[in-house]
Amino acid sequence: RSSWLVLAPLLTPPVPVITAPPCSLCPEGAHRFQWIRNLVPEFGISSSHVKVLSSPAEFYELLKVQIKAAKQRVVMASLYLGTGLLEQELVDCLEETLQKSLQAKGSSNLRVSILLDYTRGSRGRKNSRTMLVPLLQRFPEQVRVSLFHTPNLRGLLRLLIPERFNETIGLQHIKVYLFDDNVILSGANLSDLYFTNRQDRYVLLQDSPEIADFFTELVDAIGDVSLQLQQDDTVQMMEGMEHPYQGDKMAYCEIANRRVMEVINSARTRQELLHAQAFHSSQQGSSLLSQQGSAGLKPEPDTWIYPLIQMKPFGIQIDEMVTETLLTEAERDARIYLTTGYFNLTQAYMDLILGTRAEYRILLASPEVNGFFGAKGVAGAIPAAYVYIEHQFYSEVCYLHQQERVQLQEYSRAGWTFHAKGLWLYLAGSDLPCLTLIGSPNFGYRSVHRDLEAQVAIVTENKALQQQLHQEQEQLYLCSGVVSPSTFEQPNRYVKLWVKLVTPLIKNFF
Repeated sequence: RSSWLVLAPLLTPPVPVITAPPCSLCPEGAHRFQWIRNLVPEFGISSSHVKVLSSPAEFYELLKVQIKAAKQRVVMASLYLGTGLLEQELVDCLEETLQKSLQAKGSSNLRVSILLDYTRGSRGRKNSRTMLVPLLQRFPEQVRVSLFHTPNLRGLLRLLIPERFNETIGLQHIKVYLFDDNVILSGANLSDLYFTNRQDRYVLLQDSPEIADFFTELVDAIGDVSLQLQQDDTVQMMEGMEHPYQGDKMAYCEIANRRVMEVINSARTRQELLHAQAFHSSQQGSSLLSQQGSAGLKPEPDTWIYPLIQMKPFGIQIDEMVTETLLTEAERDARIYLTTGYFNLTQAYMDLILGTRAEYRILLASPEVNGFFGAKGVAGAIPAAYVYIEHQFYSEVCYLHQQERVQLQEYSRAGWTFHAKGLWLYLAGSDLPCLTLIGSPNFGYRSVHRDLEAQVAIVTENKALQQQLHQEQEQLYLCSGVVSPSTFEQPNRYVKLWVKLVTPLIKNFF
């Protein structure tokens, strides 16, 4: 009870800023989404470089294979690294690869950069930090571990809020796993649950050096404004860098904004130059082709990757702008499949879903597969709070007579929990999606306003890749049941009065 009182100064949330769409969608197929490149770099690739994974075990095995094969760089951004045997095996893989790299060349080119959240990664005696300190001690020149600390957790608040509860103020929530030129985008953390029986989403972008460079630079930028883990398990800031909770908050956020936007804008400029060169080359005609030969030419891209960054503490709202525009502009008879492990949509997203023309199929966790189900203390009431939020939203759907257009479905699978998040967009008249969003955001208040988030929009014209994405969506939705009024009459949907009273006050913290 006292923990909630500690949070009292923060219970009045700031008024959300509703962002205007950057422009309307263009009329033709997948290319209608090229307006996104006005905000972020556009990476054109071949669909053959994209592989959609479906299971935690597949994700885990791929992580190990990619670590062992890495020659130049391993970059891993996650909320935290767990402390079990499976996580230790990952650390052992890193150690083995670093050692082999040293033995092969005497001085290794391999660099390992790991970005985690400070509060989540420091929880308990055995934690992410203690798991990684041995790597730092053995390979100090090759390994960097950065721990992001939100600038919003400072002063008296930082002193008073206990462990676990301090994570509600803001986190490093990005999940990117990168090995040389291969990139895995996911919502999964580096923890045994996410390797065994916690359903998430995972996409591998193979042999994509420009995308790998972008995410390397992004993680480096956040790492530069984060606390650096030392060999004795202490932390310190880089020399000359503003401290996130001891320094000037505005100065820190301005520096962080500048570092991240430099990465986005420089990559965007590079990609625009590449587009211009490609366009210029295509205008040269067949005579140039005959002089150069076609053997060295890259195939025309049929798939486009747009990285969407959301870091509201630093004033960066790109993901929010793009998501709102996609929801706003989705045409009548288009279908949007939206899934989140934690159903707690922002008011802006709810208003757009209820007020626009597309059909929605929203997949969320049933109470039994919620990650907080069975937790001790106050956290054990969180699934009930999500049920209450879901019931309120469903009641609004019914009140507006939108049950046919906006359908809720609950994921349920014995022995599993559900953490998948993202969106698939099917244009009117199409049986296959041409766009998906995949990454760390949950479409909730935390994702938009508190945490550091990143996902990618994948836009494709390729039918085989569209089929992969469709099968991924179908596989997730097959494990679900449609929500109806009777859903909330079940005994396990009973919500205690105190939870109903507290939920509006705390819903912006989970």
